[in-house]
Amino acid sequence: MTIQRFETGPRMSQVVVHGDTVYLAGIVANKTAGESVTKQTEEILSIIDGHLAKAGTDKSKLLTTTIYITDMKTFAEMNAVWDGWVSAGNTPARATVEAKLAAPQYNVEIMVTAAK
Repeated sequence: MTIQRFETGPRMSQVVVHGDTVYLAGIVANKTAGESVTKQTEEILSIIDGHLAKAGTDKSKLLTTTIYITDMKTFAEMNAVWDGWVSAGNTPARATVEAKLAAPQYNVEIMVTAAK
């Protein structure tokens, strides 16, 4: 079975496709880093849409999602954006964890696995 990698760097690949499964690295906001959880979540989900499209799939095929937020007090704010984005009837298995992220300007990081 072949493995495809997209946006590969010295430390990691942003997207890895193995067979009919697509794995995304944890995605953080680039343009909206340091801004609200709402803006960061919107940007991250847009990036996820783009990565999934490169791999030949979309959010309706999500299998699992892990969401990291720096403060559980922002859980509802993040969920408001998530609920408007996720494909109704095709919601993935999901975990949300409070965690310290790689840099203080990041409030949200999302990692997904999808089918093709």
